[in-house]
Amino acid sequence: MKKDFYEVLGIDKNASAEQIKKAYRKKAIEYHPDKNPGNKEAEENFKAAAEAYEILSDPDKRARYDQYGSAAFDGTGGFSGGGMNMDDIFSQFGDIFGGAFGGGFGGFGSGGGQRRMKGSNLRIKVKLTLEEIANGVEKKVKVKRKIQAKGVTFKTCPTCNGAGQVMKVTNTILGRMQTAATCHTCGGTGQIIESKPNHADAQGMVMEDETVSIKIPAGVVDGMQLKVTGKGNDAPGNNSIPGDLIVAIEEVEHETLKREGENLHLDLYISFAEAALGTSRDIETVSGKVRIKLEEGIQSGKILRLKGKGIPSINSYGNGDLLVHVNVWTPKTLNKEQRHFFEKSLTDENFIPHPEKSDKSFFEKVKDMFS
Repeated sequence: MKKDFYEVLGIDKNASAEQIKKAYRKKAIEYHPDKNPGNKEAEENFKAAAEAYEILSDPDKRARYDQYGSAAFDGTGGFSGGGMNMDDIFSQFGDIFGGAFGGGFGGFGSGGGQRRMKGSNLRIKVKLTLEEIANGVEKKVKVKRKIQAKGVTFKTCPTCNGAGQVMKVTNTILGRMQTAATCHTCGGTGQIIESKPNHADAQGMVMEDETVSIKIPAGVVDGMQLKVTGKGNDAPGNNSIPGDLIVAIEEVEHETLKREGENLHLDLYISFAEAALGTSRDIETVSGKVRIKLEEGIQSGKILRLKGKGIPSINSYGNGDLLVHVNVWTPKTLNKEQRHFFEKSLTDENFIPHPEKSDKSFFEKVKDMFS
């Protein structure tokens, strides 16, 4: 069942960024694990609220969601159906809880304590043919990732004693003020490198090639971004979590088919003889060739609609159509015999145009096509 992220947070589609944040904080506090120990339903609601907030708090992701729905974030996009764990949620959104839960959950939250570092994201482009977009595809790509080198060890940060924060006392006109700040030595992780192999960098990282499998759902569009969780760069520390792999979709132009949303367009050229006598033609679709029949006397500009032969909706609302535009090809040169035939036809009543009321104009056809 598809999620409605607005319903999850209890807001309408015109909610402002501040309203979204406020609604998420309310839900997060309501279903917080500290408040509902051992309650699996509350945990799932907590994750669902975090998933909704991650999408709706990001203007680009929200615009994509408003256009394509939650399916745009299924599989390799968004939270992958709740795939983010509690540590991920608190590492990204812990500041939103304020002081409601002290030190947060699992060492996270704005109340203090060491925080879990997340590695940087990686970005790649994946080219897809129209056939791959129509049917969905699994792609294997080679990615260069930074990973923690084998043999790296960490020790407690001597500056903050593993707390991840240091306390500062400042004299003000109101008296002495004590504030907490992220430890500059360990970056808030509470750990520093104790030893590392010679081939590792200063953070204990090495570059490694990894083949990543990406499941791409049918119906994606050019420019859409999908996310493969945990396939970005590692971060230093025993409890760090890797970043994500952001996959940008690039649609390869098809030789004969033109895409317009979920519909496809095909220009079919036929001769005068085929138009007059009628014919059958094999045409290309994204699911293979199909044979269509053209009736006798078919007119140039006729549009044939093949239901369901277009691109699937990414929201699983069915397939678009394939619109075949019939074009009668006019020969550019004629031999003597052909010229004589057409000269005779100039005065033949049967060759004089007599459009019927049922024959729609070009503009009417275009209007119908988009209605």
